[in-house]
Amino acid sequence: MLELATGSGLALSAGLNAWIPLIFLGVLSRFTDLVELPGTWAWLENGWVMAILVVLLVLEFAADKIPVLDSINDVVQTVIRPTAGGIAFGAGSMSETATVTDPGAFVQSGQWIPIVAGVVLALGTHAAKAGGRVVANTVSGGTAAPVVSAAEDATSIGVSFLAVLAPLAIIPVMILFVVGVIMLIRSLVKHRRARAAGQGGGDAYYV
Repeated sequence: MLELATGSGLALSAGLNAWIPLIFLGVLSRFTDLVELPGTWAWLENGWVMAILVVLLVLEFAADKIPVLDSINDVVQTVIRPTAGGIAFGAGSMSETATVTDPGAFVQSGQWIPIVAGVVLALGTHAAKAGGRVVANTVSGGTAAPVVSAAEDATSIGVSFLAVLAPLAIIPVMILFVVGVIMLIRSLVKHRRARAAGQGGGDAYYV
């Protein structure tokens, strides 16, 4: 139960920022006793891997705070964040995933389930993040991008900490996430309807 909560929290974190939970796992595993990565995920604590992840984090940190560029970054991250979520869930829940030499046996073993669960959670979080950014940029003319991005980074760090130090706290976080997604969807639908109505009204006026 705790392992699943940890994996879920790290996957949610990856949906906001792909690199934060992976760096978090690598640093804690290498320098503390809070996390002990299984052999198949031990590469996350490799010095070179962590250095590359830090560089990627800096690049995304900058790109995500610049209007227009942040939207392009979200498109690119549509593949990266879910992948990171699968890795984070698999490593965080301490699931052993052997090299796949027999796809049939791999499917039957169920070793793929944590990875797929992480991909789904991270993809859902990423979709909510990208959708929310569109609304924020539209309303503010792009000026809200740095503030919103900083809040997302802080949330990713906070959720990563909770996932490892207080896994059960992830349960209400997930509930809040679901509620937030529902509210975001309603906001997007309302915004689209208002925009469509405005365009329709403009056409009627000119006719």
